[in-house]
Amino acid sequence: MTSQDRTSPPQQQYAERSYRSPAALVGGALLLLLGLWLGGDALLRGDVHTKLTALFALLLGVPLVVAFTLRPLVRAGEDRLTVRNPFRTITLPWGAVEDLRAAFSAEVFTSGGKYQLWAVPVSLRQRKKVSRQAARGSAPRPRFGLDADAGPVPRAMADQTLDELREIKERATHRESAQGEPVVRWSYEVLAPLVVGAVGLAVMVAL
Repeated sequence: MTSQDRTSPPQQQYAERSYRSPAALVGGALLLLLGLWLGGDALLRGDVHTKLTALFALLLGVPLVVAFTLRPLVRAGEDRLTVRNPFRTITLPWGAVEDLRAAFSAEVFTSGGKYQLWAVPVSLRQRKKVSRQAARGSAPRPRFGLDADAGPVPRAMADQTLDELREIKERATHRESAQGEPVVRWSYEVLAPLVVGAVGLAVMVAL
């Protein structure tokens, strides 16, 4: 081992972070349970027409619920940001990310356009609540930068998440392994049963 090998610090590794909406996960699970209960009852007790209608309704409804509640995910890795939206998965090397913003929705911007972060919902109500708490002084705040023991300024969850993503981006944006072009992939595993269910349900309703 050379002296250079002994003195070179090991490359720092950052743990991958994942972000999802807890409210969407809970709501999606409840909707799935309700739909499976109603659809299962129709499949067991109904006549042929009712059974087929229930089957196609499940093929349409289950993918929709999964797509908009359980599927959305934002995963921040060392070299890239993966955005899993209802019908698409977008892989963005950090070098391709130009900005991250949260106005009425959380969005990531690249030179080719912007992509919404479905897994990071923006709650205007939560923002107002946090602002009122800060104004009342219910949460500790640094004053004029002199109070070293004061806690951070309170932030809404979406704003906290984007702050973390910006920090990861700043660390990675100039790394060679974080360069490249965005890759967008359609989620055919969701779209295929959804289309079959929609067509089949339309046919059964028309009969």
